[in-house]
Amino acid sequence: MSMQLLRFTLRVARTEADLRAACRLRAASYGHHLPQMRNHLAEPDELDWHPDTAVLIACDKETGDAVGTARIATNARQPLQIERSLPLPAPLARRLLAEVTRLSVLPGHDDPRVKLALMKATYLYSMALQVQWMVIGARSEALVRQYRRLGFTDLLGAGQPVTLAHAGNLPHQVLGFDVTAAERNWHAAQHPFYDFMVRTHHPDIQLFATALTRPAAQPAQRVALAA
Repeated sequence: MSMQLLRFTLRVARTEADLRAACRLRAASYGHHLPQMRNHLAEPDELDWHPDTAVLIACDKETGDAVGTARIATNARQPLQIERSLPLPAPLARRLLAEVTRLSVLPGHDDPRVKLALMKATYLYSMALQVQWMVIGARSEALVRQYRRLGFTDLLGAGQPVTLAHAGNLPHQVLGFDVTAAERNWHAAQHPFYDFMVRTHHPDIQLFATALTRPAAQPAQRVALAA
């Protein structure tokens, strides 16, 4: 296995400052195309603090600025957000699932590895938790193509959009990713991302560290975000 250093670090949010930096980035990224969502995304929500959620943040090594973020939440203790809008296909029933949302890269940032590293981090995090499938909603055809290229497949039939309540009631295509079969599938297809995702050690991707906790002044029943 080779090793590759990145121009940024990627970790699970450890402090409230980390989380707020991720929120500012979400607002800038989504607000660029969907200004009506900017204010909604600028503050943490309850899912950010949930114990089955991890917020990932990528920070530029030179400036310390947040350049990428994603949120991954499992259905270990509650249904996924996407299940408020549609029932998932039967093969996904009674399985440990993870939903990836709020995937954002700083507008104008020139390192294409940020998004790929975020996807690698969600894959590694899911593997560590023994998640079997990831699900995601993609709004634009360009995003759908990117996810399909990574190995996501249409869960509801190609081109069938669904309005998602947690995503501004906008139409999305719902895609799934078989986490347990990913390495085998990438290898069999001689996938161009196989080396980056599987055969390269990225020491700048640090997924398991001190957990994010809500400030002490906040209600005690709102528990820490698991790393």
